[in-house]
Amino acid sequence: MKTWRKYWLMLMILNMSACGEKFLLETPLDTLTANRAFSTAADFNASVNDLYALVRTEFYTANDYDPMYWLYKTDLVTDLRRTEANLAADFVPTAGWITLKWTNLYKIVAEANTILSRLPTSKAPDSEKPLFEAKAKFFRAFAYRALAYLFGDVPLITEEVVGEKIDFTRAARKEVYKQAIADLTFSARNLKAITAVKDGEISNLAAQHLLAEVYLADGQHSKAVEAATAVIGDPSVALMTERFGSRTSVTPGDVYWDLFQIKNQNRASGNKEGIWVIQMETDILGGAALSNAWRGCYPLERVHSPMVRDFVVYDPAAKKKVPPFLWPASGYTGGRGVGFMGSSHYFMYDVWRNVGSDMRNANHNFVRKFKSNNKESPFFGQDIDFDNLPPESIGQNGLPMRSGVPERSLFAYQSKCTQPFNHPAALYNNPPSYPDQLTHSAGGTYADQYMFRLAETYLLRAEGYLGLGMTDKAAADINVVRGRSKATEASPAEVTIDYILDERMRELGVEEKRMLTLMRLGKLYDRLKLIAYYSGTVRPHHNLWPIPQTEIERNRGVKWEQNTGY
Repeated sequence: MKTWRKYWLMLMILNMSACGEKFLLETPLDTLTANRAFSTAADFNASVNDLYALVRTEFYTANDYDPMYWLYKTDLVTDLRRTEANLAADFVPTAGWITLKWTNLYKIVAEANTILSRLPTSKAPDSEKPLFEAKAKFFRAFAYRALAYLFGDVPLITEEVVGEKIDFTRAARKEVYKQAIADLTFSARNLKAITAVKDGEISNLAAQHLLAEVYLADGQHSKAVEAATAVIGDPSVALMTERFGSRTSVTPGDVYWDLFQIKNQNRASGNKEGIWVIQMETDILGGAALSNAWRGCYPLERVHSPMVRDFVVYDPAAKKKVPPFLWPASGYTGGRGVGFMGSSHYFMYDVWRNVGSDMRNANHNFVRKFKSNNKESPFFGQDIDFDNLPPESIGQNGLPMRSGVPERSLFAYQSKCTQPFNHPAALYNNPPSYPDQLTHSAGGTYADQYMFRLAETYLLRAEGYLGLGMTDKAAADINVVRGRSKATEASPAEVTIDYILDERMRELGVEEKRMLTLMRLGKLYDRLKLIAYYSGTVRPHHNLWPIPQTEIERNRGVKWEQNTGY
């Protein structure tokens, strides 16, 4: 008992002494503050990696609608959830989708500026600083050129903002282009060669490609031709003209189809056409794709392919409506599409007139005929032709369908949005009745995505030649692209800016961030007038987006004028 009391008394004394202030003082082994966050090369690498992530999120993986605003409201597609567009209600200063683009692009600018402001006084090796500067300037130019295309005059911020600021001024669009050109010129000189970078990294050729685009926006056609030629003339890149990659034995197929199959976008596959490829690594931490869910993936399959589940044909023999398709299914029926974003009539038909045997319009690339996979249907094993539907075809909501008229349950679409018979293994149900059936977690597009591709570089140079009045050279560049696809040649007399926009539609389709192209050229209004879905509500002032109202109110130190028409 005495021993127990002795130990109890010692514990009480120790406990009392532990309550003293001196004991509670902590000496941290290290600290991380905002001022110390950018010190070493590893710190700057982490920030550059985040810039890649910001770009991928904004343009590809945020959710199933925000990345699609680079395609919605363009001549390429229509929103099949609406019977007609209402652009007067969509293009307003309070629109969330417009505010989001402004915010996300300025996030890229802000992080790039932080790198550039902290780099000179950091402990990063002097030998590595020019490369970090080149990367940051590339991303800053990438974001700024988009802001200028969309909004015109915007705040031009080139240093880190570290405190409250409510008096930003808007720089003229031409000044923004001038800054972007200066940034990209530096990047083109200091980024590594495309053969020296990892998959997904920007290179000197990516900077030259973007530089050509911004020169065009600024009206400097000779400079644009020069920058594009620096890319096209580099022996490290070339258009793919023969089948290659992971699925060359698959038929039907061709070299254009090969460009968009899983694992075929990067140089390791033999592909020399990709200039900047956004990486979508499945089931890898940070890879932006999960094999058991479409959420978090690039949702192009989900949004752009039709929801064939809701397409039925009345069977007189059975005296009932029978669906020709099981859904969701891996194949040319479109995976687990929900048919939000349908191809415009112009995209499905008008641009394909007089193209000859253009492989880009072959059914395995632009799907119009859908093979029935339901054994209960009298059409099993046969093609359902969107342009020549069976009698008594019925679409969503039980309404009759007409041949060639898109509806969420059936329309012609580009197969590059999906992975025909090649979805991740975790997405297959594999029932004995139909081995290609997918789980309801499907809907993602699991291939890496081209941000820049050499075929586009040729079309940028053609645009530059057109601006110089050299239609023969413009036609020659267009015909390099068309020649790969076995399309009929364009003549110099045919080459106009609208012809080039049509060719971009044929070659790039839903791969392109079409809104940026049309806004760069001031052609959104002209092109939407061609589309019946939009023509009634599009107005000339839509060639500039409105400045977000929240930004006008937040910047209360200086009065901003709203863009004309809003």
